[in-house]
Amino acid sequence: MLRALIGVGLLAITTLLVWFDRESYSDNTNGDGVNFIDALYYATVTVTTTGYGDITPVSAHARVINALIITPLRIVFLVLLVGTTLEVLATEGRRALIDAHWRKRMRNHIVVVGYGTKGRTAVSTLARNGRDISKVVVIDARPTAIADANLDGVAAIEGDATRRELLRRAEIAKAREVIITLDRDDSAILVTLTVRQLNPRAHVVVAVREDQNVSLLRQSGADSVVTSSDMVGRLLGMSAVSPNIGTTLEDLLTSGDGLEISERQVTPDEVGRNPSEITEERVIAVVRNKTLRRYFDPTVAKLEPGDELVVVRRSAGPGERPARDREIPIRYERGGALDDD
Repeated sequence: MLRALIGVGLLAITTLLVWFDRESYSDNTNGDGVNFIDALYYATVTVTTTGYGDITPVSAHARVINALIITPLRIVFLVLLVGTTLEVLATEGRRALIDAHWRKRMRNHIVVVGYGTKGRTAVSTLARNGRDISKVVVIDARPTAIADANLDGVAAIEGDATRRELLRRAEIAKAREVIITLDRDDSAILVTLTVRQLNPRAHVVVAVREDQNVSLLRQSGADSVVTSSDMVGRLLGMSAVSPNIGTTLEDLLTSGDGLEISERQVTPDEVGRNPSEITEERVIAVVRNKTLRRYFDPTVAKLEPGDELVVVRRSAGPGERPARDREIPIRYERGGALDDD
């Protein structure tokens, strides 16, 4: 923008110099003198080095002004034009190289579609739970959201996530998890359908505003659907019925303080034990053969290798992760195992 203003300023200065000294210029084509339009025309063809020669300075002082003032202005204009062109080409080339390098190494990453309040909170929760932020890619159509993501240290792509070419640019086919947090349910459904076509194995989590669209999103291929308005309403209702219950639920949903809910794989020393015998954490559910079973289900009275435990535990401090999570990361599967990097 600044360079464009400088260019316009150089053109205006040249035009005014010719206009105020118009009696010293000759129109060799029409022979009717030089008016303001002629002065603007002369300035344009002069600073761009076109130089048709139909309007020329005839007096000695006008030629001196052209040599000492207008010619340097022409040189500055050309340097500005060429410099801007080279910078744009260099920037685009560098961006293309960086993008190619990023796409080559990106695998088993997390794609977050929408970086509003929900998307930003989701990324923050991933970071608090030890997920590598360099493996997170944000897609949003708003420049302000892209700027926020970059400030948070997250790679971001600006554009409409319903476009296949944009999802391909984010290497959606290689993604392990996709989080969709859009403001409109119809857009969320369309993105979910597109994502599922491009990547049948990714674990897709979608935030939806209306409860009536949950079944439609599941049919579209979403693994988990969170009804934001319904959940907020329930939390408000529970807080009104019992402030203690509302505070506890809020505590579970807030990372970094008090209690938190998490999922991890069973450790070798826990195999064969009853979920109630694990005292460091409170086991509330067991995932066996991709089926969630409550802790009181008799089929999970004894833990087996490969089980995943849904637990309530004390929140880790800032930058701290429980040792169990560092040793055994969570794996999501859909139609086959996905290995961690």
